[in-house]
Amino acid sequence: MSGPSSPPLAGPAALAALVPDGALLALPPDYSMPAMAVVRELVRKKSRDLRLLGVPVLGLCADLLIGAGCVAEVESSAVSLGEAGLAPRFTEAAEKGEIVVRDATCPAVHTALQATEKGVPFMPLRGVLGSDLMKVRADWRESANPFSPENDPILLVPAIAPDIALFHARWADEAGNVWVGRRRELATIAHAAKRTFVTFEESRPGDMLEDELLAPGVICATYVTAVARAQRGAWPLGMPGVYDIDDAHLAVYAKAAKTREGFQRYIEEFVDAFVCTPEKSSSRASSRA
Repeated sequence: MSGPSSPPLAGPAALAALVPDGALLALPPDYSMPAMAVVRELVRKKSRDLRLLGVPVLGLCADLLIGAGCVAEVESSAVSLGEAGLAPRFTEAAEKGEIVVRDATCPAVHTALQATEKGVPFMPLRGVLGSDLMKVRADWRESANPFSPENDPILLVPAIAPDIALFHARWADEAGNVWVGRRRELATIAHAAKRTFVTFEESRPGDMLEDELLAPGVICATYVTAVARAQRGAWPLGMPGVYDIDDAHLAVYAKAAKTREGFQRYIEEFVDAFVCTPEKSSSRASSRA
């Protein structure tokens, strides 16, 4: 059974208002339902000194926040716009030393979150020893495998407990559960984070944990701090089964964000004075691609 639930907040801005400056914010990759509507609100409210954790990589969410001056530090396996190319605001900020970049690997990020999920201070990991990452990650420790009679070094990765997990979901129900389908990395983030904020496309009556077909894709309300309705809340990224990634808009962004001036024009048009609706998100960007 799910835990106690609270009524949905008024909208993405209400969730963004709960994100304090300096928070360690865990974000999913572009293919895994980021809460873009909240990210735009964080830019609007001029968040500062956020620390972003890519689970396990970052994309448009991070680039927008970095370009807007909201970010102090990034830990991720990669930051890119996928087929749209490099993340231009991240790339410039990293090259100029405007943000701290903590290099990681996909398994290391997942392992660190799983350690918190399981209530242990660290987890062992293979596959990183011998790489250049060991030279820049003083917080990772090489240790002897205590269960092997032979020389068998293993890596110990400290647990990560994000202040906030932030993502989008297809459904939220009356019990406060959210449905993310096969995107189980979102469940790991929710389990490890101190607080979890979720935007959702549609409301469902009842309790999805009582539905045998839906329950495997549900994150229990126990792990969800607050939810808010946001139709097309992942746009211009996608929601499987509802809408696809808006490749035309990503191309517009990638071109504009190559310069600070172009990025600022994008912010003025698509963040400061923009309210996402199905009509706007499908036509305005496409006409400019």
